[in-house]
Amino acid sequence: MSFNKLTPEEERVIVHKGTEAPFSGKYYQNKEKGSYLCRRCDAPLFYSTHKFDSGCGWPSFDDAIAGAVKEIPDADGRRTEIVCAKCGAHLGHVFLHEGLTPKNVRHCVNSVSLQFQPEAKLETKTEKAIFAGGCFWGVEYHFGKVKGVLSAKSGYIGGLTDHPTYKEVCSGKTGHAEAVEIAFDPALVSYETLAKLFFEIHDPGQVNRQGPDIGTQYRSAVFYADEEQKRVAEKLIAELKTKGYNVVTTVEKAGTFWEAEGYHQDYYEKNGHQPYCHVYQKRF
Repeated sequence: MSFNKLTPEEERVIVHKGTEAPFSGKYYQNKEKGSYLCRRCDAPLFYSTHKFDSGCGWPSFDDAIAGAVKEIPDADGRRTEIVCAKCGAHLGHVFLHEGLTPKNVRHCVNSVSLQFQPEAKLETKTEKAIFAGGCFWGVEYHFGKVKGVLSAKSGYIGGLTDHPTYKEVCSGKTGHAEAVEIAFDPALVSYETLAKLFFEIHDPGQVNRQGPDIGTQYRSAVFYADEEQKRVAEKLIAELKTKGYNVVTTVEKAGTFWEAEGYHQDYYEKNGHQPYCHVYQKRF
């Protein structure tokens, strides 16, 4: 991992876990809209909507971008240190139950550990994930409710023909699986979080079926876009097997995803029903 070049003062705080003087940081009273990034590796850490004036002398945030900040016991044995989850840069400390905001959390951060990106310059990065776990109606329903998921589309993948129809896929002759293509913002939700949810909203131990739905089109599969997604999927499958689950989910390189007919999209939202064969079960 390559890091940004640091000044001696930044290195004192970020690398050697120092603390800047209170009321001295350039972001302490910053009220612009935008995002706060890690000074060392540019990873997004906090949004301006998380920031509040705690009166402590350092920038304070009552929340962090999902998965961006890691908490570890401080060397003093009393406090909880917060570091960048991506590069380990020292950010500051987190304090709970002070009653300063409804969230009851204060991430107390050194300004020198941060860099600010104004809202006008922000670009939402979008990644995609594809999962097949039985009838796509239920899979789409669950992923559509996840913060950071920009869209969830039902469709077909892994087959032999182009532009398959629902009737053709249901015949079992095309080799396609019913699947859901998810577009997500990795700054808000990680691929691993999505993959874990996938394994918890269907039964990865059923072969070519999911509940009452039977056929190869209902098989359990992860269709990966790159080697990192493949690594995550295989890691989670191995973890489930160590817990005693007989996982039959396949991990396949993603090919063309064919969007399903319009009446399949947002099926449960349109019909006001709940998924009948996709019930959440915690496995991780």
